[in-house]
Amino acid sequence: MSFPTYRGSMQYVCLGCGATYGISELHYTCPTCGGVFVLRDQNFDQLKKTTAQEWRNIFDARAASKIPALRGIFRFYELMAPVLEQEDILYLGEGNTPLVDSPPALRAELGLKTVYKNDGQNPSASFKDRGMACAFSFLKSLIRTQGWTEVLAICASTGDTSASAALYASYVGGAVKSAVILPAGKVTPQQLAQPLGSGAVVLEVPGVFDDCMKVVEHLADNYRVALLNSKNAWRILGQESYAFEVAQWYDWDMRGACVFVPIGNAGNITAIMGGFLKLHALGIIETLPRVFGVQSHHADPVFRYYAAEAGRREYKPVEVTASVAQAAMIGNPVSFPRVRHFAEQYEAISGPGSFQVLQVTEQQIMDSMIQANRHGHIACTQGGECLAGAKRALELGLVSASETLVLDATAHHLKFIGFQEMYFTNSFPAEFGVTPRPELANRPELIITQADKDRLPAKDYVVQAAGNVVARLGLAKK
Repeated sequence: MSFPTYRGSMQYVCLGCGATYGISELHYTCPTCGGVFVLRDQNFDQLKKTTAQEWRNIFDARAASKIPALRGIFRFYELMAPVLEQEDILYLGEGNTPLVDSPPALRAELGLKTVYKNDGQNPSASFKDRGMACAFSFLKSLIRTQGWTEVLAICASTGDTSASAALYASYVGGAVKSAVILPAGKVTPQQLAQPLGSGAVVLEVPGVFDDCMKVVEHLADNYRVALLNSKNAWRILGQESYAFEVAQWYDWDMRGACVFVPIGNAGNITAIMGGFLKLHALGIIETLPRVFGVQSHHADPVFRYYAAEAGRREYKPVEVTASVAQAAMIGNPVSFPRVRHFAEQYEAISGPGSFQVLQVTEQQIMDSMIQANRHGHIACTQGGECLAGAKRALELGLVSASETLVLDATAHHLKFIGFQEMYFTNSFPAEFGVTPRPELANRPELIITQADKDRLPAKDYVVQAAGNVVARLGLAKK
């Protein structure tokens, strides 16, 4: 198997005014109107010369490739960033994350056929690695072709973006330096440890993600920096691979499938819709899966927009309050124009209801995360948000037990272990509005005291401790 020979002709296209720009330099917002960009391959229609079945065969064959540049997200090279040369493509093990069916017991509890896609099994333990692999591959290409000797890779983050950007920057090294800007006190210790461990300069500002983003945007507008947030359209391209992998797992048949995605900064749901639309345009999938965005009631501007009647919709940022779904605690999502753009395309093909947005509570998010993980999943709080959204969709009569509900666990459960600890110890600050359900809380139990251990002979101590275990667990003798 060889590296693809096809090369596209990529352009930045502004969703505000329609202006187009070449890719010889980095663009984040339109110089003409300030709108956000999508990247389009002007040669995309050439791909239609290859039949849908041929594309399926090509992508399926590449799934077994040992070529590093084709092992990850660039297995779908022609659909993503087909301007990159093989030497520039990064592969750190991202992509190919598993889809894990919920066990029968959980499905029975829910009355739903749920499946988790564990994107926390990416290298930095979140879905952001998909986008970073693409964005840094393009950055490598620019450094090589433009002769840059130094460039600062920078991002605003609530945790996952900074961890991923710092990881990929440290791998590339050379001309690439790394800095991240975080909201002080709003990032979990586990997430903070990642950029520090990768050697990034970590800078904090008071406030929330939106405050950090304003600082980064100012830097990107006035200095040579590589902005790695979802304003970077190359990142969105990389995250389209999520949709490609889901479709491939189900043998390119999306009938009866619903995909639940936490909205956050709206980059991921944008990418997923964009990815499915590309597959549909080439006939690789014949049916678009329904897509449900999910937001916490503590950060829900996109929900509010779509909750209004179509002719009365007006987008307004909101002031966020504390949320366990930290990656989704964003009051003014950068990619909202992209959401609206792709949602319109989606509904033009599949009709009203093919894209919807649901609102859930902080209590529902935490209860759902704990419930999922007590049944063998490794869902983060955003994964809990998706399960809560699935339950809400069932309540509203929007989904049925006959459909397959793919839930996006955007990061590994261990990144948000502090929220689990607060749940188990009933120590959530009041602003979260979370009270643990006793049947879901779990704490370690001391089975024998230190005093008994000190008092009893060693043999008697073992017998006593074992006897206490037998009593606690109700064990029967052989």
